[in-house]
Amino acid sequence: MKSFAQLVAIMLFAAAVPLLPGQEQGSRSKAEMKKSLAPYVSSPMNVVERMLELCGVAEDKVVYDLGCGDGRILVTAAKNYRARAVGVELSPKWAQVATDKVVEAGVQDRVRVLQLDMMDANLSEADIVTLYLISEANTILRPKLEKELRPGSCVVSHDFEIDGWKPSKVETIKVFQRPHSIYVYKVGARR
Repeated sequence: MKSFAQLVAIMLFAAAVPLLPGQEQGSRSKAEMKKSLAPYVSSPMNVVERMLELCGVAEDKVVYDLGCGDGRILVTAAKNYRARAVGVELSPKWAQVATDKVVEAGVQDRVRVLQLDMMDANLSEADIVTLYLISEANTILRPKLEKELRPGSCVVSHDFEIDGWKPSKVETIKVFQRPHSIYVYKVGARR
């Protein structure tokens, strides 16, 4: 049975609602809506920090955030851990928001934001991949992760499991009285 949070995310996905403040309904291009694997819903900062901690982010790591939204994971990885980070965002508007946040935080020497479909991104340099996508999107993405990630890489997913993979860690934390699940997967340890 799906949790309330999962049902809300699925409803948002179905409605294709990821709008910027001031953006009108229907202003996303048809191509964006067709290709989108998830709505924009930000992870609370407590969850962001714990996701990175559980995957052992450090200065020598490269973090990829697929569907990076406002760039909060990228900025946190670069600023707090001195890691290099790459954000992949389909929406040109959210890619610009993330880029602006990176510049505002002064970490543009450690962070890149790529405005493209995550299915077209090359993940081969990633040590850590962060996700906040619905289960169906994780299922679509799974073969790409299996093909492109090196053994020992970490994939961490907020609230939604990756079907067919066994997490090495699962942690639930409460933020504003809502439980948030974090699923950690180690490439090579799941098969």
